[in-house]
Amino acid sequence: MAAPLESPVLALDGVGKTYSQPVLAGVHLELHRGEVLALTGENGAGKSTLSRIIAGLEPPSVGNMHFLGQPWAPASRRAAEAAGVRMVLQELNLLPTLSIAENLFLERLPQRLGWVNRRRLREQARDAMARVGLEQLDPDTPVAHLGIGHQQMVEIARNLIGDCRVLILDEPTAMLTGHEVQRLFAQVQRLRAEGVALVYISHRLEELAQLAQRVAVLRDGKLVSVQSMALASEAQLVKLMAGRELGERIDLGERRIGAPLLRVEGLCRGQKVRDVSFEVRAGELFGISGLIGAGRTELLRLMFGADRADAGRVSLGSPPQPVRLRSPREAVRNGLALISEDRKGEGLLLTQSIAVNIALGNFAELSRAGWMNNAREQALAQRQIAAMRIRCAGPAQMVGELSGGNQQKVVIGRWLERQCQVLLFDEPTRGIDVGAKFDIYGLLGQLARQGKALVIVSSDLRELMLVCDRIGVMSNGRLSGIFDRDHWSQDALLDAALAGYRTKETA
Repeated sequence: MAAPLESPVLALDGVGKTYSQPVLAGVHLELHRGEVLALTGENGAGKSTLSRIIAGLEPPSVGNMHFLGQPWAPASRRAAEAAGVRMVLQELNLLPTLSIAENLFLERLPQRLGWVNRRRLREQARDAMARVGLEQLDPDTPVAHLGIGHQQMVEIARNLIGDCRVLILDEPTAMLTGHEVQRLFAQVQRLRAEGVALVYISHRLEELAQLAQRVAVLRDGKLVSVQSMALASEAQLVKLMAGRELGERIDLGERRIGAPLLRVEGLCRGQKVRDVSFEVRAGELFGISGLIGAGRTELLRLMFGADRADAGRVSLGSPPQPVRLRSPREAVRNGLALISEDRKGEGLLLTQSIAVNIALGNFAELSRAGWMNNAREQALAQRQIAAMRIRCAGPAQMVGELSGGNQQKVVIGRWLERQCQVLLFDEPTRGIDVGAKFDIYGLLGQLARQGKALVIVSSDLRELMLVCDRIGVMSNGRLSGIFDRDHWSQDALLDAALAGYRTKETA
C-alpha cells in the first residue's frame, strides 16, 4: 500500500492581488518539505508579487494561505521571518554604513551588561558567513565596501540565520559570478537535505533544471502550468511563458522613417553592457527588450552620459557624428533626452507644482538676468498641459497629487520643450493604468511623426510588439539580436532574451 502523501508546508488557495488592476489571479499552489519549486515567467508575470504575499510584504486581495496546516496571513515581513518564512529580495535589504556582522544580526545583536558583545558578534558572523563561502571576509567590513555580488551573499546569509522552514530566492544569481553561483547551489542542496522548502525564482532555465523538482509558470498573473522539472523542456517552458502571439498593432499615424539620427558602436561597461551596437532612424520606434538584469537601463544610462563607458561611442545628428557624453548635461546639449523608469525618484519634484516641474531643464528660456519670468513659466506649463492633455486643476497643482499617467506626461512635456531629436524612454508606462498607457502610446506616435528617433525600454514584451518598428533584445549584457516587425514572434524574442544565460560564465 502506498504511503500517504505528506501534508504541504505551504498551500495557496485562489490567491490574487489587485492594485489599480489585477496583477495576480486565482493561484492554487502547494510547496512541500525538502523540495525546490522553480517559479518562472516573463517580466511582470506576477512572480515577485506572489512571493511578497507569501513572505508578508503584501496582503492578498483574495484567497487563503495555510502554513504548516494553519491559516497563514503574516502581518509583516518580520512576522513571517519569526515563523520561519524568509525571502531574499532582488532589492538588497542591507544598511551600507553598518558592518557585515551588524547587518547579519541587526535585530538580534548579542549583548553583555547592556552593551553589544563585539567578540561574540564576530564569532556568530563568521559562522553565518562560512555557510555561504564568505569566510575570507572580515566581519567588521562595512557593507558599502563590498562588491554587489558579496552584498547579495550577505543578504542570503542573513536569511539563513535561525529557524527557516520556507525560503524564497528571487533572482538570486543575477549579480553573482560563476564561483558564487556554485556556492549558492551548494547551500540550496544543503537546505533541501535539512527539509527546508524553497521557491526559486529565475529566468535562467538551465539553473532551474539543475536545482528544481517541480516548475510553476506564471503568465499575466495566472498560474498556467505546474509540472515535474524533469519532464519540462526549455522550448516548452518558453512557449508557456510567452503564451499566444499578439497580432494587433496600434495605428500611430502617417510617418516617414528616414536616415539614422542615433548610432551606438561597441558600447561597454564592465559585465553590465558588453559591446552593444545599433542605430535608430528618424521617425522610428526602436524597442529594447530583455529580462531583469540584462543591462537595458545600464545601456540607456551610458548613452545619456549618466555613467561613464569603458569603451565605445555614441553618434548623434543627421548624419550621426561622434559626441562626447561625459554627463547628462552634455547629452541634453546634443539633443538627447532620457525619461527615467523612476519618474518619482529621478524625474519629478513631487512636492512642487506642474509649472515648476515642466520648467526644469528650460530655465535658460524662462529667465532673464538670472531671474525666472513667471509669465513665461506659466505659459509654458499651460502649453504642455494642453498638448499632453494632462488632467489637472492647473499649473499650480502639486505633481505628487496627479495619477501616474499624468505624472509621466509632465516629464515628457518637459523634454518636448527642449526639442530633443533623440528620446530614450525607460519603462514609459510602468505603474499606470491601461487608459493612460494608450495616451502615452499616442504621444510616442506623435513624436515619431515629428521625425524624432525613439528608443523604448519596456518589461512588457507585448507592449513593444504593439508600438515598435524594430526590437533589440538584451541578454546578460549583450545585444543578442535585432528583430524587424515582419520577422519577430514572442517565442523568438523570449528565446533571444534567454540566450545569454545558457552558457555559464565563470568569475
